[in-house]
Order: sequence, then C-alpha cells, then structure tokens
Amino acid sequence: MTSGIDHIAAQTFHGRKGAIENAFRYSVDYVLLDAEAPVKGPSLFTRNGRGLAALDDVDHGGAPGDGRGAAWVRDVLRHWQVPNVVKVELLAQPKLLGHVFNPVSFWLCRGADGALLAVIAEVTNTFGDRHNYLIHHADHRPIAPSDRMKATKIFHVSPFQPVEGGYEFRFDIRDDRIGIWIDYSRGQGGLIATLTGRRAGMSNGSILRALLRRPFGSRRVLALIHWQALKLWVKQATYRARPAPPAKDVSRG
Repeated sequence: MTSGIDHIAAQTFHGRKGAIENAFRYSVDYVLLDAEAPVKGPSLFTRNGRGLAALDDVDHGGAPGDGRGAAWVRDVLRHWQVPNVVKVELLAQPKLLGHVFNPVSFWLCRGADGALLAVIAEVTNTFGDRHNYLIHHADHRPIAPSDRMKATKIFHVSPFQPVEGGYEFRFDIRDDRIGIWIDYSRGQGGLIATLTGRRAGMSNGSILRALLRRPFGSRRVLALIHWQALKLWVKQATYRARPAPPAKDVSRG
C-alpha cells in the first residue's frame, strides 16, 4: 500500500523571554508522510534517493547522516515500552538541492484509530549534535490537542540559552493543518517556539513554489539562525560554550 505526502508551507515563530528580548517569524517548508509505507509523490520528490526534494532515512532516526528511519523509532518504542503504535509518521523539513538541516523534526506515533499516542521530538543543533525527547502520557492514553506535555531540557541547542530548564509541548495535528507549540522555561527566561501551517498534498508545483519563495531551503534556515545569534550577541546576551552532548540519545519527558 502506498501513501501520499503532505506539504506544509508553515510559519515558525520564536520569541525569547527574559531581560533581553528577541523575536522573529519566518516561513519554512515541512513534509509529512507515513515513514513505513512506500510513498507515491510527485516526480520532483524522492524517498531515499536523489531528487530536487527528498526525505532520506539516513537524516532521521539516529545520529545525523547515520539514521535508520522508522526502524530506529520502533526500537525506541520497544525499549521504553510504549504500546499499541501501528503507524509512524515523520514531520520534517525535506532535503532541497541536496542539503538538509532540521532544528527539530517530529516522529508522530499513532494507534489503530489514528489517535496520537506518542511523539519523538528529534532536536539537532548547529554543531551536529542530536538528542531526542520521547513524549507520551504515563498511562499511554492519546495526546489531545489541549494537553501540555512536559520534558526536562538536557540538550544544548543555543549558546544563548542554558541547558537547564523544562519544555512544555502542545500538539494539534489535524487532517487539514498542523500546530505545534513549545514553551521552554527557566526561571524568568526561556523561549516560545511555534510551528503552524496548512496541510496539502505535495505536488511538483508546490515544490517549485517553495524554492521560488524560500530559495536554498535549509541553507536559508541555517543563515537565519546565525543572523539571530548575531543579533543576540550584539544585544550582549550571555554566551555559553558548547557542552558535551548527553550520553544517551533519547530521554523521556
């Protein structure tokens, strides 16, 4: 059975909390697909192959460039004893023109009725490190759109934010749109981050429009990240050296 691919022309917002404020909003492209089924997509998109746009297992589910895709997710679910997942979806920025960088991708784990049972937030920093936050209810009930799911932050993402603190996630994944909200808090500081957008079937036209509106794909995302870092440095935000990444690649919220 083949599965279609959704293209989300999304908006992401980041707002820094605390004495030194900084906020920005920009557009970004994500794709959403069944990670365990053969995909039927437009000719300009490939799965685990070369194309103008692509989504490759080696970029997800494990260390960057050495991923195992959904097979890794299944191992994580078994290890942490998360039951009843029958479908694994991947929400990620695609590789465009041979380059990809995802600050955060999401593995959406669903039950037989389509309910969202667990999420793995796959976080990658600009230093090439990655850590994954496994998010689910202790009793394994479905994650509702109003639920605020907590996780302890243990991974260095930005040199202008400490490693310590906590995340609060909210997921509203519908047939026609997505909404993800992340609230990172530590004392009076922290960050609000959102990802929202409408879902539509991917087409050659949507890929070409994305390249015209947002040239260079994830290269543009990296440039924007470094631009915001420069602005924080000018504002004299505290800079923190990169610590060693966590020994384990997955932690549970």
